[in-house]
Amino acid sequence: MTSPHPARKAARKTSSSTSKPSAAARKAPAKTTSKKKAPARRTTGPSGRPLINLALQGGGSHGAFTWGVLDRLLDDDGLDFAGLSGTSAGALNGAVLLTGYVKGHEGGGETQARKQAQIALHDFWRDVSQHGPLFSPLTIQSNGLIKNQFNFDQFPAYQWLNLFMRSFSPYEFNPLNLNPLQDVLRRHVDVDALHTGCQHCGVPLFVTATSVHTGQARVFTAEELTLDALMASACLPFVFQAVEIDGEPYWDGGYTGNPALYPLIYNTDLSDIMLVRINPLRRDDNPTRSIDIIDRLSEITFNASLIGEMRAISFVKKLLKDQKLDRGRYKDLHMHMVADDQGMLPYNASSKFNTDWAFLQELHRLGHRAAGQWLKAHREEVGHNSTFDIDAVFLAPGHQKA
Repeated sequence: MTSPHPARKAARKTSSSTSKPSAAARKAPAKTTSKKKAPARRTTGPSGRPLINLALQGGGSHGAFTWGVLDRLLDDDGLDFAGLSGTSAGALNGAVLLTGYVKGHEGGGETQARKQAQIALHDFWRDVSQHGPLFSPLTIQSNGLIKNQFNFDQFPAYQWLNLFMRSFSPYEFNPLNLNPLQDVLRRHVDVDALHTGCQHCGVPLFVTATSVHTGQARVFTAEELTLDALMASACLPFVFQAVEIDGEPYWDGGYTGNPALYPLIYNTDLSDIMLVRINPLRRDDNPTRSIDIIDRLSEITFNASLIGEMRAISFVKKLLKDQKLDRGRYKDLHMHMVADDQGMLPYNASSKFNTDWAFLQELHRLGHRAAGQWLKAHREEVGHNSTFDIDAVFLAPGHQKA
């Protein structure tokens, strides 16, 4: 299910699957012109709330920022969701949300579904914090914690552990392939609920992982969604052994899509996509320690695929504006983004391993606040236009500060 490169086919009109359009679909009628009006698309859900697709980035424990965003968007004055695309922590957030939503929907309708999704996300992150020492033996306890000292790179033990993991593979230091995250997911993700959400509740979930053999992204959805698919999407190659699915090994999806936008473009009829971004595009400090250089290279790598997709979307939008493309075949996407670079800036890559409850709550607070500010400023623009400038944020030299 490897998808086409987004730079070649970004913003193609929605289809029923991630496969290429048929020959008939590719051929436009002879009388079609660039001035043809696009078909009407949904802009609101059954509740009357603005309807949007969500693209959720990964980033370790920084995914608690996304928890805060989702918690706010699930309020009564928030948004309805048409589709979810997530990678790594973003995929886990999406799976937990959909599990709670489907169970709540079965028990009490839309209002209960949203409340149950909020509860499910809270319980998941609380469970992660309680098993923090399993995820990272360096987890700091909240008692006596100095404010904002959530980064681990200040501790010699972290530097030693980082060096150790780059000297020995997980096949060597963890031959039994123990992964506590799998047990947490079993407690909070119902695979049957994911299938129901995709097929019957109208909220498909797309999970991206990276094929070790081909280096290409694979998008799992509907019946393909399993705990293994989620584990594959969050599989850091220096920490965990590759996850095998149908004989194919997979690593973290962040290398090829963090998150992948094209599943939402191809497989939903919606033109609005909201990116929940937790990885900084820009850092003004110049890394000089080897550990900082490696961490910054990792951030750049995990942002590269997203920047590529944004470049393709921007290009298509320009062609549509100049009436050089058929609006009946290409979407004029409305792009939205929730992020807080200033709030997240103090927390470097080492803090992505910190699962202390005080830290997760702080990230949740930042995400909740950022989503609230976005709703106040832009909620009524959903379905009508984009709310940020792709070129200024993603494509300007050096990137502008968001």
